[in-house]
Amino acid sequence: MAAEFIKLYEQNPDERKIKHIVDLLKNGAVIIYPTDTIYGLGCDLSNRKAIDKLCWVKGIKPGKINLSFICEDMSHISDYVRNLSTPTFKLMKKNLPGPFTFILPANSNVPKIVNANKKTVGIRIPNHQIPLSIVNHLGNPLITTSIKEDDIVEYPTDPEEIYEAFKNLVDVVIDGGFGKNIPSTIIDCTVEPAVILREGLGELIH
Repeated sequence: MAAEFIKLYEQNPDERKIKHIVDLLKNGAVIIYPTDTIYGLGCDLSNRKAIDKLCWVKGIKPGKINLSFICEDMSHISDYVRNLSTPTFKLMKKNLPGPFTFILPANSNVPKIVNANKKTVGIRIPNHQIPLSIVNHLGNPLITTSIKEDDIVEYPTDPEEIYEAFKNLVDVVIDGGFGKNIPSTIIDCTVEPAVILREGLGELIH
């Protein structure tokens, strides 16, 4: 069955449509959705079946996935991260929400999620109302990954083209307008001082 194609506006996403998407996520759906950078591929991190499907869509084994979570705000982060230092907390506070992925030491909750020995987790709080609204109604973060490999030159930006490419692989494609084709800046906070691993969108404020 082809994926649903759902139009949402960033400034005021339709709550009824958001709740419908969240119901599907709770039942194991994998979705493609807009962020403040590129379009992302995501699922409910508490649904094991959905994580397996997300990995199948991405073409990787569940234990091999580089885990990033979309959180609504900083209060979610301590559920998945250990030893968050004061300098790291301040750095995140200055730059989030925004187009950044912070790599942090994972606590014992993270390996259980994908049944793999993961030492780190990426945290994203995008400056975009659609994913934030989804996470707010879902009540926990989304596991997120890019819909293409991280080393490719062009990320797809047109939601209709994305739908055509993925409509038989995922359950929902959200049309939030044209996306960007520059991914998030990745910052490794497992070392001090923090190190930028990938230059993407956004200027890090120190």
